Parts: sequence; C-alpha cells; structure tokens
Amino acid sequence: MSENAHSPALSETLGGHVRAVSGSSPETATDRKFWFGLSHNVMEKLADNWEKTTAAYEATRQQHYFSAEFLMGRALLNNLTNLGLVEEAEEAVRANGHELSDILEAENDAALGNGGLGRLAACFLDSAVTHDYPVTGYGLLYRYGLFRQEFRDGFQHESPDAWKEDGYPFTVRRENQQRIVRFDDMVVRAVPYDMPISGYGTDNVGTLRLWKAEPLEEFDYEAFNSQRFTDAIVERERVMDLCRVLYPNDTTYAGKVLRVRQQYFFVSASLQAMIDNYIAHHGEDLTDFAKYNSIQLNDTHPVLAIPELMRLLLDEHKMGWEDAWKIVSATFAYTNHTVLAEALEQWNCSIFQQLFGRVFEITVEIDRRFREEMRALGLDEGRINYMSPVHDGNVHMAWIACYAAYSINGVAALHTEIIKAETLKEWYGVWPEKFNNKTNGVTPRRWLKMCNPRLADLLTKLSESDAWVTDLDELKQLRPFSSDDEVMQALLDIKEANKADFAAWIKNRQGIEVDPHSIFDVQIKRLHEYKRQLMNALYILDLYFRMKEEGADSVPPRTFIFGAKAAPGYVRAKAIIKLINAIADLVNNDPEISKVLHVVFVENYNVSPAEHIIPAADVSEQISTAGKEASGTSNMKFMMNGALTLGTLDGANVEILDSVGDENAYIFGAKNEELPELRAHYNPQHAYETVPGLKRVLDALVDGTLSDGNTGMFHDLRSSLLDGGGWETPDVYYVLGDFADYRATRDRMAADYFADRLAWARMCWVNICESGRFSSDRTIGDYAREVWKLEQTPIK
Repeated sequence: MSENAHSPALSETLGGHVRAVSGSSPETATDRKFWFGLSHNVMEKLADNWEKTTAAYEATRQQHYFSAEFLMGRALLNNLTNLGLVEEAEEAVRANGHELSDILEAENDAALGNGGLGRLAACFLDSAVTHDYPVTGYGLLYRYGLFRQEFRDGFQHESPDAWKEDGYPFTVRRENQQRIVRFDDMVVRAVPYDMPISGYGTDNVGTLRLWKAEPLEEFDYEAFNSQRFTDAIVERERVMDLCRVLYPNDTTYAGKVLRVRQQYFFVSASLQAMIDNYIAHHGEDLTDFAKYNSIQLNDTHPVLAIPELMRLLLDEHKMGWEDAWKIVSATFAYTNHTVLAEALEQWNCSIFQQLFGRVFEITVEIDRRFREEMRALGLDEGRINYMSPVHDGNVHMAWIACYAAYSINGVAALHTEIIKAETLKEWYGVWPEKFNNKTNGVTPRRWLKMCNPRLADLLTKLSESDAWVTDLDELKQLRPFSSDDEVMQALLDIKEANKADFAAWIKNRQGIEVDPHSIFDVQIKRLHEYKRQLMNALYILDLYFRMKEEGADSVPPRTFIFGAKAAPGYVRAKAIIKLINAIADLVNNDPEISKVLHVVFVENYNVSPAEHIIPAADVSEQISTAGKEASGTSNMKFMMNGALTLGTLDGANVEILDSVGDENAYIFGAKNEELPELRAHYNPQHAYETVPGLKRVLDALVDGTLSDGNTGMFHDLRSSLLDGGGWETPDVYYVLGDFADYRATRDRMAADYFADRLAWARMCWVNICESGRFSSDRTIGDYAREVWKLEQTPIK
C-alpha cells in the first residue's frame, strides 16, 4: 500500500501518539500503552484511504457479508505489513526504547469469533480488499467473545475474555450512524463500531462493521435516586446482554431466546443501514435494491435477515408482497457449512412470537406461499411439510435460506456433493440451478508471509518476486526445486528454527518443555466428537502402552500438540479435553517415556497461538469421520507451511490429495461412500476385542490408570464408543472402526520422517507449491465472478 506523499514518517509521529495515550514519555510507557500509541498512529495512516474506499464502495454494487463471527486475530502487525511499514516501525520503536516484537505481543486477540467459520470470514475480508472488491463485513461487537479457556486439574474452565476492557484502537465508533432495533419487549440502540481492513499491495481499505447494543436510557434516574439501585440498571443490563458473549449457551430456553435476539439485532441494524445508503445514492424507489446489493449469509445465524428485509420493505417502505419478495430472492446467497443436522438451526415458534410478532407473521406467510408453490409443482404433502420453513412448532432457518436465496453453496467439493445428495437433497431436486461449490481458502498474507517469515523469504528469493503473496498459484513454478538438495536442506533448517521458536514460546507461556528435534504432530480445531480428537488421544495412549512393553527407544521422538475449546454446554467434548490432559499427565511424568514422547495442550487456543504452532508443525491431523467435515481450513494453513496431511478423505482433504498426489500425504480410513455398507455390519464390541491395542486403551479409561476426578466422564466416553450408553448409536463417528488403519498409517508416517529427511522435505515442498488452490484470493474471485457479480473497485 502506498502512503500519501504528505504523510509524515512514523518516526516523526510515533512519540506524540504514545505520549497522548500513556501520559508519559515513550521510553517509560508500558508495552501495552506503547501498543495503543503505535496502533493510533497506524489508524491515522489508514484514515484517508479508508474514507475514500467507503465512498467508492457505497456508489457501486456491493457485497455484504453477514456473519455471527469474525475471528480476526491481532491487527497491528497485519496493518503494518500491508502499509509496508514493518521495518520503519522496528526502527521507530527501537528509537523510543522498546522492541517491536514486545509491542506486538501486548495486543489481545480480538475475541469476535471461535472456529473455522469465523476465521474464514476474516480471510475473506482480507482477500476482498486486497483484490479491490467492494465487500463489507457485518457482525456483533462482543464484549467477551466466546470465553477465555483455562485448565484446572485438566478440566476446561471458562472465564470472560476481557479483550477490550481498556479500549481497542482498531475500531471507530460512529454514533451518527446508529440505528434503532425494536423487539416487542425492548427497544435497542445499535451503534456501529467500524474496523478498517487493510489490503496488501492496494490503497483500498475495507470495513468490518460491528454493532454494539446500547440502551435508550443509561439507567433509571428516578429509581436510582430512590435508592433502588438494582432496579435502575436492570433494563440496561438486559440490552447489554445482546453483545456480552458469542454463542450464549443455548441448552436452556432463555439461552435460545438470547441467541435469536442477538441474530435479529445485528441483521436488522445492518439492513437498515444498507437501505439508507441505497436511498442516499439511488433514491426512494427500492426496486433496484438487489442490483446494487448482494448479501451472503455465512451459515444459518443471519437468516433472520430474510423475513426482516421483507418487514422493512413491506412496513417501512410500503411495497407489495410480490415486489418485496422479488427483491429478497435476488439479494440473498447462502453458504451451508455443515452436513450435521444439529447445526442447522431451528427455533421454537414461541421465541419468534415472544420477540417479534410481526416477523413471525411474515415468516408464516413465507411458509404459506412456499407450500402453495410446491403444491403447484406437484410435490406430495409429506415432502412439502418436511421442506416447509415452519412446521412441528419450529422455524427452520436453513429451509428459509434455501427457499429465498438465489445461490446455495457448499465449501468443499465433497461437501457440496453431500449436501446435494443428502442434507439439502429435497431443495436440490427443486432448484438444482441454485447449487454451486466454493471451496474455502485462507489468506497467504497472515498464514504464510506474516506467521512464517523465514519460509516467505525463501519463496520470495527463489521466485525473484513477492507476486506469490497475492497470487499463490505462482508457487507452482517453484515445484522443480524439490530435486535441489540445497533448497530442501534450507527448508528443513527453516522448520527446525520454527520449532525452536515454538519450544521457547510454549515454555514461556505454559512452562512446558518440548524437544524441537521431535516430530511435531498437531491437531488444532474446535473440539467436537466428529473431529475425533478422541481417536488421536486413544492412539497416544496406545503408543504409551506399547513403549512401556517394548522400551522407550522403540519409536521416534514425538510431540503431540492439541489446541481446542469445547462449547460450555458440550459435556462430552469437555470430557475429551480432560482425557487428553490426563494422558498428558501420564506421559509427561513418566521418567522414561517423557524422554521420547510429550503431549501439549495449548491453553486458550485462538489465532495468535495458531500463528506460533502452524509454522512449526510437521504433521497436520485432519482425522474427522469421512463426510462430516464441511471443508476445514487448518488443513490448508498447515499445507501452506509445509506440514503433511495425516487425514481421512473428508472436506478439503480430498482436494488437497488431488493437488499433491497420494505419495505426498498420509490418507487412512473409511471413505464417505463406504460408510453406509460398513456401518450395516459394524460391531464396536468386535473392534474392541480384535483390533490390536484397543481393549487395553479403552479399559484404561475405567480401570484407574487415568483419573477423571470421579466425575464419570471417562466411563461415559468409553460407553459412547462401545454401547452408546444404551440410548444412542454406539461409536457414531466410527472411531474404533477407523482405529487400526489410523494406527498403522500414523506409525508409518513417523518412521518415514526420520528414515530420509530430504525425502520428507520434498513431500513438504510439493504441499507448499500446490497450496495456491487453497488461497482465499481464489475463493473470493470465484464468489465475486459467479455469485456476487462484483467489479473490482480500486480507489486509484
């Protein structure tokens, strides 16, 4: 990004910014206060181009990305990189008595997301602005985000993640652009906080608009003066609950009500802003609204935008139903992120009736018209009822999206085929033209250039250009270097240096010592049973028992690294965390085994730890049950950084294998198309009795080898695999069914690692060079051309 000619140098302005926020000299300011000052300085440099970009986007066709989460990570280094100011900042910071690396570590991760869905949204915003596409993100300004995870005696405990309690300089409050959101039982001010999204090699600066819920009145003054202090703030706290946390626990009815309230709040405010902008540029007639606006619904969380846009058009702008529906059905596109039925949101009708009776009326009318339309097509009543947006006392959000959206996409080739054949097959049967695939991608700026500078420098040197940073397919040209032993040794040296960095980081962070010369075998992702962290844990326990029999030197040195949060209400996922930590205690405290094996569970996993872990990883665990993972994005980040995939043919693993070839990945397990037949004859008890190692491992969960603190958690885990506890399908995610192949493949991978280091490096190099297919730049280009119909809009 070029700076304005009149823009003063960072060295001239930095000291003043630090003094202003710290009230002290830069030399005596804390790292945290210095971070504030440098961040304000960066915001100053972004401001003019940000304003120009916003004006340019508002006047053209725009895409609006609605998402309940944006997992942004830290902002300062990203913006310094995109402004081309990293070296200048290093010098200016050092001249003021600090080191840039220390200042960067003082930043908290923006707690605005959780897993792959939120990180995908963040990568999309990065790619959109880098390639000058007029895309704006819309979400919620969470006060605490998901939660801060800590382990106490191996159990996950949640506490508030107070990431912005002392302020956050990378958002701008725009009180003059607030909107009013009305529920039947409360009225809320929606105040936008805009975050600039800088791009690489462009002057454009995009926007992530985050809505904060605020009360109309700060508190009840009369009640306060009457010494009824609690009464005075009750309404304020009810309003503030809307943005307190990401994904409130919805195992209770009250939790479900709060989730729906959150969703309606942010989509209503966003739609109001979009309509107001349209009127300002194109006049009061909203007929052409869809000509200038496309809305992508990132999963089902923002689907309330469909009946809400109908309400705004019908009630606020006096349109007829047919005209309004014509606009709605040309505006929305829907991304499905799951094949799991429980992830397709549905809400009890009473919640809609309680919160917004008018929106419920409109939803019921959408349902009535849908049923009439399907009858006209000759569908039978049973199928119509199953597909209908409102039935059996619930509102089915995905079904509303499938009816109203002009585009429905999956996020990996296999996933899209599954939703067409299974999850959404009824809709595919009626509207096959709506369905398309958009395989996910990740930004190479954050996930290669920024987090792995040693590798990035090697790629730039060999390419004689940094064009790969915005066109990752350029790396294909480097594939012939796999036969250059000198380059392969350089790659191995880079990995060793990254592993040494990780070892120092985890020692400083959690007091854990690991061997940087061991194999770093990593599984970092949301904790869910289908992702099979449990199978990984059982393998480690099996390996421990084998080593106890055969000697500690019987296997190559390995470090097993986990990072995951379990949803607060997901009891079994929390049991798996406890199990992994119990296995870590067993392994790491064994005087002989700990010399060869180590288990590390990275506490409070989020974007910043990932930036330390991924460049150091040798093995990427992508072991979900085939057909369950929509795409995955950690698999792409690992591949980009030269880790080899150990995984099933699931999600984007299928396309990774297609890109790199069978010989450059380690694939195991049942395929999606094989599972129905295998399951028909599957007996977990038989696997328990016959698969080597399994009986001993599963018995260890309940025979006193491992302690679950007398909670019964480990008994439940074992029972879930063997008999389903008597009330559910046993081993629903085929952990025991795939275990033998997983064990053999993982053993082979570990042997290969040390057998021929240059051969391993060649495999890693192929993965790096073939990762262009998984850049979010490619994904965004596909969306822009095929779904959103956007033109690139550079400001210069």
